[in-house]
Amino acid sequence: MKKRFSKDERSWIFYDWANSAYSIIITTAIFPLFYKAAATSSGVSGANSTAYLGYTIAIATFILAMIAPILGTIADYEGLKKKFFAFFFGVGVSATAVLAFIPSDAWLWLLVCYTVATIGSTGANVFYDAFLVDVTTEDRMNRVSAFGFGFGYIGSTIPFIISIAIILSSQSGVLPISTAVASKIAFLITALWWLLFTIPLLKNVSQIHFIEREKRPIQMSFKRLFNTMKEIKKYRPLFLFLLAYFFYIDGVGTIISMSTAYGTDLGISATNLLIILFVTQVVAAPFAILYGKLADRYTGKNMLYVGIFIYTIVCIYAYFMDSTLDFWILAMLVASSQGGIQALSRSYFAKLVPKKNANEFFGFYNIFGKFASIMGPLLVGLTAQLTGQSSMGVFSLIVLFMIGGIILIFVPNPDVSLEK
Repeated sequence: MKKRFSKDERSWIFYDWANSAYSIIITTAIFPLFYKAAATSSGVSGANSTAYLGYTIAIATFILAMIAPILGTIADYEGLKKKFFAFFFGVGVSATAVLAFIPSDAWLWLLVCYTVATIGSTGANVFYDAFLVDVTTEDRMNRVSAFGFGFGYIGSTIPFIISIAIILSSQSGVLPISTAVASKIAFLITALWWLLFTIPLLKNVSQIHFIEREKRPIQMSFKRLFNTMKEIKKYRPLFLFLLAYFFYIDGVGTIISMSTAYGTDLGISATNLLIILFVTQVVAAPFAILYGKLADRYTGKNMLYVGIFIYTIVCIYAYFMDSTLDFWILAMLVASSQGGIQALSRSYFAKLVPKKNANEFFGFYNIFGKFASIMGPLLVGLTAQLTGQSSMGVFSLIVLFMIGGIILIFVPNPDVSLEK
């Protein structure tokens, strides 16, 4: 297997580098703080502003989950995959830039714009993931997908550091601007970074696998989608994997999304939490790449089990966590596997899907990934309430990893068939 990446592979990898800035600056770190400040200044209570943000994320998630398979099925036609990708990418970048021009106290418009940006970002990812079957061969998918995640972690830290430096400089008086203006500059940096490093994909990547154009394409797309659902037994390995993925990725997502809350409960300051978040991104990069290399040697399925095992350890360790040092250890354990398990899930799925129907099936992949973000937090909440211990809520996530790992046993290993 050749070591160097082709132009198509490099261009595809760079999109992870491009849009990961959105994930950390808009989804995770700066926008939520900016929105909370805007809502508070408008007299909205903390509980209500948090609830409104949760509703916004749920609405955007539901919209994408509903339309992804339909759009994916249409995009399987020749020449349409890149057009759909470019549309959602354009929507996401534009909405992110617009965030910088919304008045700081217009919290409702911030949420509306954030919804559009989320739909654009997540929608583009459906077609980006599906392009994996076009840019490389099956024997290189683990490596290419893992490098995508690895470069994404590295790429996200650069605009994040610049943005944090601008915000801290404004707070200390080094820059003669308000924190709100500094945050808006961060939104513009995110949009520009996303736009600039997406150019290689738009320029160099083409749809190789496709379905020939038909008359009444939208009607025929719905028909194909219906037939896929009706003939689900025909795709048993693929949907078994989706079921396994639904459970274990739910556990991964819940631990990531609730990590800040754990740290706050331990009394860790916001500044230290940002530092830990930054270090986690840096550490996750080489580990994601390492997972890809080890998957080529020991198969992707075995490395998925390694990731599931490490996350099981994370759940157990979180139960006993009671210090800042414990939180650092927990964060590094998560960093060691979060990129790897996501990257190999993407490449594993790409090897199972019929190549000409990749968009349709990655639409289902998106649905399972999005709806998986519901069950984990619900399990944590219910267990914590029933036992009176939040630590038991975290510990209960082991169930999700165990179920996902057991179902994965019954999914064929595409790497083994490649070796044969």
